[in-house]
Amino acid sequence: MTDFMMNELHHSKTLAALANAAYESLIVLDQQRRIVAINNTAQVLFNCSQPIGETLLAVSQSTDLESMIENALDYREEVFEDQITLNRRVFRVRIQLNYEQTDLLIGVALMDITDLVRLNRARRDMVANISHELRTPIANIRLIIDSLFHEDEKPKRKRSITSLQAIARETDSLLWILQEMLDLSMIESGQSIMRMVSVPLHDLVQEAVERMEEQAAAKDVSIEHDVSSKLQVLCDWDQIRRVLINLIHNAIKWTPPGTKITIEAEASDDQVIVEVRDKGPGVPDDQVERIFERFYQVDSSRSGNEGTGLGLAICKHIIEAHEGRIWAAGRTESKHGLFSFTLARSED
Repeated sequence: MTDFMMNELHHSKTLAALANAAYESLIVLDQQRRIVAINNTAQVLFNCSQPIGETLLAVSQSTDLESMIENALDYREEVFEDQITLNRRVFRVRIQLNYEQTDLLIGVALMDITDLVRLNRARRDMVANISHELRTPIANIRLIIDSLFHEDEKPKRKRSITSLQAIARETDSLLWILQEMLDLSMIESGQSIMRMVSVPLHDLVQEAVERMEEQAAAKDVSIEHDVSSKLQVLCDWDQIRRVLINLIHNAIKWTPPGTKITIEAEASDDQVIVEVRDKGPGVPDDQVERIFERFYQVDSSRSGNEGTGLGLAICKHIIEAHEGRIWAAGRTESKHGLFSFTLARSED
């Protein structure tokens, strides 16, 4: 073998190694859209093995990708970029036309940007949700103050006390929003330390219920729990209390006035399953997985219920940090709201 041929072979192997090391899916086509080169990432994406000589359409089954190549060729654009969806994932596609005398090679690169799109959507949702959630209590406080001090006569004591109580409730709403944002930031940054000790679950649930009784009473909702005083769990008291408070807060938001929220716990082998039930509409079956995503909200347009979309995400982070599991029942399983989570059982 001549030195020239050896250099060409070495060069070819080097390019193949670089292509296979790339995060992007890379494909080279000839003028008839037949594959002349493909890297490993692209083969995994299209679930194929060495499809050299096959057409891109036959391998990808994507008419959108084929249309992009048609557009690039029609407009003779050397570089053409667009965004498409393949197998429910979003890709940024870059097509480059390489003319060499009478030959044409078409380079196709596909970058998976699904996570980036989801993060951008979450950021937009965050700005919209937080802006709305902050605007509502601030506007209410402004109206209450205006009604107090823009009257012809001096405000009466009874009316003043009622107004101040309303201001206090709206201030609590603002503090709740800010606390959720702070909690999630601390947990995700790893600055929230879990102090795992053996605690009586009954006392922990009782404290969480007592903290939420005033909020529940304001909506004419009662909270009951049936947790054995013998149950011991291994957990961080403050963090699990936060989980219970968030779940109860969520239940109060969705359950109708005049109904009750129940909290139950049952030991199962080396773990304890805690359930929070309400009489609300429950979670749609197609949203039980997404309900724990940051800033995600079940459509509240029909009920008037809104929130930051952070509470359940915080619960998920805390429970997973305890090596437990948290989930929501869909409407097929439960006609009403039902959230469950597990904790390690302790005998001490």
